[in-house]
Amino acid sequence: MTVGFKDTFKLLGIIIVSACAVFVCTLFMNYNADLRSIEEQIVSEQARTFYDALVMTGNVVVFVSGGCLLITAAVMLAFYIKHYIDSHRKELGILKALGYSDISIAAGFWIFGLSVFLGAALGFGGAFCLMTEFYKVQNEDKMLPQFEVRFHTELLLFLVILPTVLFALLSVTYALLKMKAPVLELLRGKEGIKAREVKLKDGLPFVKDMKNAVIRGRKSLVFFIGFAAFCYSAMVQMFFSMDTLGNEIISAMVLLIGLVLAFTVLFIAVTSVVRANGKNTAIMRAFGYSEKECRHAVLNGYRPAALTGFAVGTAYQYALLKIMVTVVFVDVDNVPEFNFDFAAFIIAFVSFAVIYELVMFLYGKKMGRLSIKEIMLDSE
Repeated sequence: MTVGFKDTFKLLGIIIVSACAVFVCTLFMNYNADLRSIEEQIVSEQARTFYDALVMTGNVVVFVSGGCLLITAAVMLAFYIKHYIDSHRKELGILKALGYSDISIAAGFWIFGLSVFLGAALGFGGAFCLMTEFYKVQNEDKMLPQFEVRFHTELLLFLVILPTVLFALLSVTYALLKMKAPVLELLRGKEGIKAREVKLKDGLPFVKDMKNAVIRGRKSLVFFIGFAAFCYSAMVQMFFSMDTLGNEIISAMVLLIGLVLAFTVLFIAVTSVVRANGKNTAIMRAFGYSEKECRHAVLNGYRPAALTGFAVGTAYQYALLKIMVTVVFVDVDNVPEFNFDFAAFIIAFVSFAVIYELVMFLYGKKMGRLSIKEIMLDSE
């Protein structure tokens, strides 16, 4: 087997994303399943309206949040598999040279699916720890008959078992596609990859050209940084808005999930950028470029992606809550009017800007301490 169990524990990002996705889906899907058991007991028109609004809310949250997190987990899985293959090209090339087929090597990558299983299991279990309190909050006005939390085996199948199998198959399939490279190209190892990382163009200042080349060489990281900004923007602003609307437990849950996702994805992305450009940065330092110029060349190019992600997150949370209030709960009494919260926007934007720039500054300091000798020894 080319992939060991210890490699799955490096996939912290996928574990966290999977846990958040399954946590949210389990809460709302289990609630909706139990909610339908009392449908025949609902007699008043107001209670029926409230019942329909709760069911629709659960479906929207599962579809939007669960679907978004599922896509993110798939992108992160592909990123990790590519990184693993790039880091073990020589070993994989030797296996191919010894006569192992692509499918026999790729089959070992099924173990990457365990990261999804760990995350899904944590999210599923965590949801049931909060389930009783969640049920109380959803029906705190006592508009519906009381009902107990029940365990639904089909949710365990659809939210834990099937995603694990699906992502294991995706891991093997993606690894098989990446293993199509010729044996000699694999045997060249890391050098064949790093030689293509930075392709400079004539007519541009070096630092600016270097910044553009870094972006071109790591397009997937643009998505991760944008997604981190999206999570922070959407969830922090949604926290303040939902708290105003009177749902404290869900707003706290939204804030916690958003912060965990944002910091995890941002950490993974920036760490990968610094590691991938360590050699280039050390060479720039040796030629007299300052720490600030190195940080500008390697890290500052991702700022537009972060700003775009923040803007999309702002629009997303406003549209989602506006639809909930004006469409889903339009016939429910005592629902407060919802408008764009400029104070929440300012708090989220300023705090994100400070955190983002601080992270980039600290990682820039870390890059400035790299030496050519250290990078060369690490590349052997």
